[in-house]
Amino acid sequence: MTAEVRIQSLTEMLKLEPNDVFLNYSLGIEYMALNKLNEAEAQFKNVLSINADYIAVYYQLGKLYEALAINSEALKSYKLGLEKAKSQKNNKAINEINEAIFLIED
Repeated sequence: MTAEVRIQSLTEMLKLEPNDVFLNYSLGIEYMALNKLNEAEAQFKNVLSINADYIAVYYQLGKLYEALAINSEALKSYKLGLEKAKSQKNNKAINEINEAIFLIED
């Protein structure tokens, strides 16, 4: 299945469940894979409007901003995600986000 087909499928599913966090997040990931960064950013921001505690989206937004060479926004996103990960005691996310921050600040 191609990314375009997955995007079409996700878009159809979102018509039925527009506030589904995972569907919105998945659509953002598919847009990232196609380097459609504006669409990906919109999807990720939509995820945050639905559920600001969804840690993975902060990491993906950070990666998106890195791809756009906006490191200040990437760091901001990573640091917000790190706060969420710490409050949820999600050690895997804490480690991944700390590594992303280290790579920018290094």
